[in-house]
Amino acid sequence: MPEGDTIAWTAKRIRPVLEGRTPDEILSPRNPGWPERLAGQSIARISTHGKHLFLHFEGGLVLHSHLGMVGSWLVARQTPRSRRAWLVLRMDQQWVVERDGPLLELMTEGRTRFDQRLSALGPDVLAADFDAERFLARLRSDDPTRHLGDALLDQRNVAGIGNVWKAEGCWEAQVDPWRPLRDVSNPEALAVIDGTRPRMLRSATEGPRTIQPRVYRREGRPCPRCGARVRARGQGDANRRTYWCPGCQK
Repeated sequence: MPEGDTIAWTAKRIRPVLEGRTPDEILSPRNPGWPERLAGQSIARISTHGKHLFLHFEGGLVLHSHLGMVGSWLVARQTPRSRRAWLVLRMDQQWVVERDGPLLELMTEGRTRFDQRLSALGPDVLAADFDAERFLARLRSDDPTRHLGDALLDQRNVAGIGNVWKAEGCWEAQVDPWRPLRDVSNPEALAVIDGTRPRMLRSATEGPRTIQPRVYRREGRPCPRCGARVRARGQGDANRRTYWCPGCQK
């Protein structure tokens, strides 16, 4: 699933094509009424929050996207012919295409502020002014027996962290992702965020391919810090595979 850094990178790629401009053509195979509702409106800005991406139109409408496990946004220089396209925005000879994914909806600006799903999101891990107090408050209101790694995936606690950065953040902070929240101090929880943000920000700026995992998908290989063998097993109700080093993550 694309994590917050991938969504921020996506926004960076499509901003130069879309932001401040009015689409020459809008195609929406799954929602044929959208082109008429958006016709003649420029895209005022493009924003993100965690794994969510928003295209804000000047008329007060917002396209809200969540890519789930398989969705994607791409910029093409030829007419897209994919049947998987949910939305196509043409600017001159460039096409911005959203395809697949579980969610693409058109909503008003007002609804984005009051939508229960969006208002329930925790602070964005990539925000310039990350709200550490809110993050800690959300974490402390969670089940104290819940494992830290599982809690970090809960977007109500912090928005934007997925399975990759859960593992990498805990490794950076030298904290065991299997430790119950009641045994994780506030400084340790913040150390996970502080260890995650610089690498996520680099990925958001330079692209996800710049990620060089320390433990993610490195089961059985030596830890780059202490040399112990990286371990992995499923965690939480969703049984997401968690990677960690038993040698230096305590």
